[in-house]
This record gives sequence, structure tokens and C-alpha cells, in this order.
Amino acid sequence: MKHVYIAAYHQSKFGKLMDMSVPEIMRRSVTEACGEIDAEPAAIDVGSVGAVCNISLNQQGLLAGLVADIPGLAGKPIDSVENACASGGQAVLSVIQKLQMGWGDTGIAIGYEKMRDAEGKMDGKLIGQALGYFSHPAEREGKVYIFPHLFAEVMECYLKIHRIPEEHLAQIAVIEYANARHNDYAQMRNVQLTVEQAMKIEGINRYIVEGLPLKTYDCSQITDGYAALILATDEGLAKLSVNKKDCVEIAGYAQATDPLRKSGRDVLRPAGAIKAMKAAYQMAGVKADDVKVAEIHDCFTVMGALGTEVLGKAEYGKGAQYWLDGKASVDGECGINTSGGLIAKGHPIGATGVAMIGWCAWQLLGKAPQALQVKGAEVAGTFNIGGPICASVCTVLKSCA
Repeated sequence: MKHVYIAAYHQSKFGKLMDMSVPEIMRRSVTEACGEIDAEPAAIDVGSVGAVCNISLNQQGLLAGLVADIPGLAGKPIDSVENACASGGQAVLSVIQKLQMGWGDTGIAIGYEKMRDAEGKMDGKLIGQALGYFSHPAEREGKVYIFPHLFAEVMECYLKIHRIPEEHLAQIAVIEYANARHNDYAQMRNVQLTVEQAMKIEGINRYIVEGLPLKTYDCSQITDGYAALILATDEGLAKLSVNKKDCVEIAGYAQATDPLRKSGRDVLRPAGAIKAMKAAYQMAGVKADDVKVAEIHDCFTVMGALGTEVLGKAEYGKGAQYWLDGKASVDGECGINTSGGLIAKGHPIGATGVAMIGWCAWQLLGKAPQALQVKGAEVAGTFNIGGPICASVCTVLKSCA
């Protein structure tokens, strides 16, 4: 197995891309990431693009062909991948696999989503319908907003089984909003949130599904954004003239997929997610205790708690308590979602998995904003999911300094 390093990372601010076209997003993803290390796109050997709503919302397919339009990239092994909200993580794995197969020494993994129109407005019903396609047909009937409804059921199950109040999950959102205020790339960087606001049903904060506990502040954001990672082998770093000490190694990675149908599975113990996380740890030769910074897929606050358990930082049913005890804070045992997470940083679906890894790389390199920088971290973990805790992509990063 070849060592694979993150040679560069670049992302847009998350929020609204306004009238930026998909070809322009692809061009910027490549050229801006290359610009981080003064490389030309022609120095990239392979690539992959992750996106979810490009056809349903942007009427654009074959994204790989748009990447190949960029001078220097034509005729190279580039693909487009879709694995619901784990598409970004899947794009990273696709590039790693190409490098391991010897198809090249350098590669670029791109993730993007444009969920708003040219004026920055969103069509909630259309977005809800588009995202609903990534659920099992048998579980859509009677649900207006399918994914929030499915996770409202997960949330209800988590609260009842573990006998915790809604306030404990609301606290996760409050912590993430506080983190986002220091992240210039975060969509909700100008918003302050208290537990009282997160719990009070008024204004924009409402129960999403009648009779279920999910509220507006429990949900991630509808977001535009793009992110790109340049990955390289040892030979690739030499080709790019990048010093290894300025890099982070993707030392462990794994992917697993559970059945799409949520019913009939123990979603509070997601087998595929747990398997993938353990496999990534094993490949990297580390344990959960070694991880001091992490980004997990908190599409809803319940996943902030559950993801902490998948990460191995909290025992079954104790994920929310981990946050309440301050262990997930920047100065805690493991800084989790210091970026603001999907709840407050934003969730441009295809870009999310790429951005998780990129933010962790910044943390290990000491490039995070001062107020969010986890001190002394040498190992980081990411957990990216797609669907109702169906597809899972997990990575482990190590500092090369």
C-alpha cells in the first residue's frame, strides 16, 4: 500500500454561490486548490467529483467531463460518484484507489452542491423531493419532507431508548453555532444561538414533523459550496514540490453500506458505520483514544450524539453526554466539529465529506482559526454518512510534522 497525503485543500465559503454555474464551480475547485501549492492543473493525474443534486437541481450530469474541460486534464482518469451525503467522502476514496492502482501519483477529489438559485433563494419543497430519492421507496409514503422525517424518527428513538431530554441534543447545536462564529467559511458564522432559543417554538424554530421531536435548530443547513483536496503519493509530493512535513497523511480509510431501508435495522447501533470506523482505525494503526480532533456527519443533532459513539469517543447512549461534559469542545478530550459541523458550517451535500477531511487537515497542520485550533493534535478522524445512516465513509488522518 502506498502512503497517500493531502498536499492541498481549498474550499469556498459555505452558503450561497448565487449565479455561479456548475462549469465555473468545477473550474474554481481545481484551479483554487492547485493555487494553494502553486501547481498547474496539468500536474494532476487522476480525479473524482462527488455531488448529489446536480441533475435534479442543476440539470447537469457527467461532471467528470466538466473537469476534463480544464486545460491539462483532458484524457485523464476522472469519474463522478454519488453516494448520497457520503458522495464527497466517496470521491476521496475513488482518488485514493486510483493512486493505489498506479494510475497516477497525484489526484484531486472535488465535492460540490448548488441547492439555491441565482438569487440565493431555495425551493424547500423541491429540495425535499430531490433528497427524498435517496431513501427506500417503501419508507416515503406519508412523509412531506422525507429525510427530516426519517431522522425525526431516529431522534425520537434515541431520546426514548436512552432516556435523555431534547435539551441535551439542542446543546450540541449551540456548541456548533458557537464554533461557527470563528469560522469564516461557515454559513451561520453571524448567528448566535442559546439553548433557550433552540428549544423555544417560535419564529423559524418549529417542529418539522407533528408529533416528533425534531426542530429547525436540530437540522443542518441548505447550502451551496465546493471543496477540493489534492492527494499525492510520495512520488506525487516530489512532482508537486511539496514538502511532506507540510502535509497530512490519510493513514486509514474504509467504506461500508447498510441496507437502504431504515426499518428492521438497529439505527442506534449502525453496523456498517461502526465496521468502517474500526477498519479505518485498524489500517491507521491507532485507537479511538488517539483521536484528538474529528469531524462527524451531524446532518441532525441526533447524529452529533450518535456519531460520537460511532467514533468510539462515547459508549452506547452516551454521545450527547460527551458534548454536555465539554469533552467535544475545542479544549476538551477531542475537538469534534470545531468547524461548526453541518448544523452551523453548512451542508453542501457533495462537498461535505471533502470538507470534513480538509478541516481536519487544517487542524493537524495548525491552520485552523486560533479560537478553534485544537492544540497538540496528531491524529484526526472523520465520519461521513449517506442516506438514513446507510452509506458510511470513515478516514483517519495523521500529522507528518
